[in-house]
Amino acid sequence: MTTSNARDTKAPTGSGARVTRRQNAEHGFTASKTLTDDMQKVLVDLLELQIQGKQAHWNVVGRNFRDTHRILDEIIDETREFSDAIAERMRALHGIPDGRSDTIAGTTSLPEYPAGEIDTTETVDLVTIRLEATVATMRGVHDEVDNEDPTSADILHGIIEKLEQFAWMVSAENRTPATKK
Repeated sequence: MTTSNARDTKAPTGSGARVTRRQNAEHGFTASKTLTDDMQKVLVDLLELQIQGKQAHWNVVGRNFRDTHRILDEIIDETREFSDAIAERMRALHGIPDGRSDTIAGTTSLPEYPAGEIDTTETVDLVTIRLEATVATMRGVHDEVDNEDPTSADILHGIIEKLEQFAWMVSAENRTPATKK
């Protein structure tokens, strides 16, 4: 029988197979504390955006309710996938993501979302602010992330692109056409 400290021993079955140590078998790139901290900042803002998106989704009322309600669902679904991609990237780099509610509440850069029913016009503005704040967090850590790990920076690029598109689409609801000269 082998122990967890065994390097390479014959399997007890006599088959000639080798048993190797599995725990921590990979020894790839390991993120620095700075990279892990930067990715954690992104993670908590994405998780908070998802939570606040749900709050907005449940409590939006007024004109154009259905479209606003639906785009909030799209944002929530995408943000859930983005937060998972960031957390899994952190794990791939031997970092420990922290998505606990107290961590999110204590470290997010997003402003608190108001309670109660919110008119669609105000919801559009509130959600746009939060989308832009999340992007600002990512842009704020981008160069540091890119210097250490271009692969993680590539993940940020895709998320930034999609969140900026959402911000444009959501904010367009309250815009008026620019005057022609």
